[in-house]
Amino acid sequence: MKSKKKESRKTTQPAVSSPASQAGPLYWPYALAAILALAAVFEAYQPALYGPFVFDDNFLPFRNPRFATHELRPWLIGVRPLLMFSYWVNFELSGGETFSYHALNVLLHAANAALIFLIVRKILAWAGVETERLDILAGFAGGLFLIHPVQVESVAYIASRSEDLSGLFFFGAYAAFLYRRSTAISWARAAAVLLLFGAAAGTKEHTATLPALLVLTDYFWNPGFSLAGIKRNWRLYAPMVVAGALAGLFVMRTLRGATSAGFSVKQFTWYEYFFTQCRAIWVYVRLFLLPVGQSADYDFAISHTLLEHGAWLGLVAIVAGAGAAFYFRRRYPLAAFGFLIFLLLLAPTSSFIPIKDPVAERRLYLPIIGLLFIMLEFLRRWKPARTTALVALGSVLLAAAAGTYRRSSVWGSAITLWEDTVEKSPRNARAHFQLAHAYFLERACDKAAAHYAIAAQNQKPRQDLLVDWALAYDCLNQPEEALTRLRQAAALRPSAHVYSQIGMVYGKQGKNAEALEALDTAITLNPRYGMSYIYRGGVHLALKDPAAAAADFKRALAIDPANQSALDALRMAEGQLRGGR
Repeated sequence: MKSKKKESRKTTQPAVSSPASQAGPLYWPYALAAILALAAVFEAYQPALYGPFVFDDNFLPFRNPRFATHELRPWLIGVRPLLMFSYWVNFELSGGETFSYHALNVLLHAANAALIFLIVRKILAWAGVETERLDILAGFAGGLFLIHPVQVESVAYIASRSEDLSGLFFFGAYAAFLYRRSTAISWARAAAVLLLFGAAAGTKEHTATLPALLVLTDYFWNPGFSLAGIKRNWRLYAPMVVAGALAGLFVMRTLRGATSAGFSVKQFTWYEYFFTQCRAIWVYVRLFLLPVGQSADYDFAISHTLLEHGAWLGLVAIVAGAGAAFYFRRRYPLAAFGFLIFLLLLAPTSSFIPIKDPVAERRLYLPIIGLLFIMLEFLRRWKPARTTALVALGSVLLAAAAGTYRRSSVWGSAITLWEDTVEKSPRNARAHFQLAHAYFLERACDKAAAHYAIAAQNQKPRQDLLVDWALAYDCLNQPEEALTRLRQAAALRPSAHVYSQIGMVYGKQGKNAEALEALDTAITLNPRYGMSYIYRGGVHLALKDPAAAAADFKRALAIDPANQSALDALRMAEGQLRGGR
C-alpha cells in the first residue's frame, strides 16, 4: 500500500522537460537546405552565367548608348520602374558585362523557390497532409520549381527578368496572404498584400490575376468550399476591387498601340489566337511532364478556325478538365485547385489577348505552381517508407538539374542558342535571322550570309534582313551582292540608314562619286542620322579634302557628342589639316 502511494505521487508530479523538448523549432535544417539549394541552382545555371545579351536583351533601353547613364532618374521613368531599377543596379555593378545580370536572375529565382516552398507547405497543411510529410513534399515542389528545365528561359534570358521579379512580388503577396495570423485578414496584412500586388503588377502586367487567385484560395481552403472566407476577408477584397480595376486600366493602356501584344497585333485575330492557345496550353503541360524539344522560338502553327490543327480537341480537354476539377473538388482538392489556378495564371498570356509569339516557355513561370499542386495530389497518396520517398524524389530532382544544366548550356552563347532553335524549327525565319546575326558578330560571314538567305526564303522581304544580309556580303568582300541587297532594301523603304550603307560600300570600292551621291541622299532623307556624315567625311578624306571631312565629322558630333568614331576621325582630319600647313 505504501509503495502504491509513492507510485501515485510519483505519477502526479510535473514532468521535467529536457533542454531539447524546451527548445523551439529547429531552423538550421531549413538554413542548410537553402544553402544547398542555392549552390545547386548556381551550378545548374553555371553554363549560362556569362552568356551574352541575346534577342530582346538587345532592345532593353540600357543597351542603347544614348540611354545608358549612371543617373538613376531616367531609369525610373516608364511603365516598369522596379524592373528598370534592378537593371540599373546591374549596370552600376558591371556595365555591359552580363555576369551580374544573370546572377541576379538566379538569385531572384531562388527566392521564388523559397516562396513556393512556403506556399505549398501551407496549402498542404490545409489539405490535411501529415505534419511529418509537409517538409518533404513542399521541399520537393520548391526544388522542382527551382531546377526544372522549363524554367531556363525565364532565368537565363536577361529580358525575362520581368518574370522573375514580378514572380517575387506575386508569390510574396500570396505568401503574406496565406500566413496571416487570423482567419480574417487584418488591415495591416491587407495593406502588405496590396503593396506587393502593386509592385507585381507594376513589374509585369500578367500578375493582375492575383485577386482571382486569392478568392479561389479562400473558396477552397477557408474553411473549404464556401464563401465564408471571402466574406471574412472584406478588408482585403474591398480595396482590391479598386486596385484590380486600376491594374486592368494600366494593362489596357500599356497594350494600346503595342505591336507585339494586344488587339492591334496584325498576325492573327483575337479568336484565332484563342483557338491556337487551346492547343498551346497542352504544350506547357507536356513540357512540365517531359521537358524535351525545348526551343527559344517555337514555330507554332496558327489555328485560324476551331477545326484547324485540332484546336477543338484542346478546347474540349480544357472544358472537361475544368468541369472535372469542379466536380471532384472535394475528393481531389489539390488537383482541382491546381488545374484551376494553372488556367487562371495562364489566362493573361494564353487566352484572348493576342501576343505575337503563340508559345513561349517563360509564360509557365507563374502557372507552374498549379501543375505542382496536381502532382502533389498524387504524391500525398503515395506513402512509401521515408527513405524510399527521399531517394525517389531526390532522383527526380537530380534528373531535372541535369536537364537544366544541359539547357542552360544552350543559352551560354548566341550561336548555340540559335543553332538549337534552327535545328528544331528549320523553317523558322526569325531563328535563321538571329543565327545569321550571331555568326556575323563572330565574323563567320559565310555562314551568316547562308542563314540570311534561308530567312529570306521563309518570309516576306524585310528591310532589316536585306541590310544585314548586305553587310555579310560586304564582310565577304562581295560588294556587288551587298549593293544588290541594299538596293532592294531601298526599294522597300528609302531611309538614311540604307543609303548610308550604300555610300559606305561604294566608298570601300573607291567609287567616290557614287558614294557621295548615296550619302547626300541619306542626309536629305534624315539630316539627324550621324553615320551619314561620318561615312561622307571618310570619302572626303579619300579625296584629300580634310577640311570638308572635318566639317562632316563635326556635324556628326553635334548630333552625338559621344560618338567615338566621329571623334577619332575628326582628330585624323585635323591632323592632316595641320600637316598640310
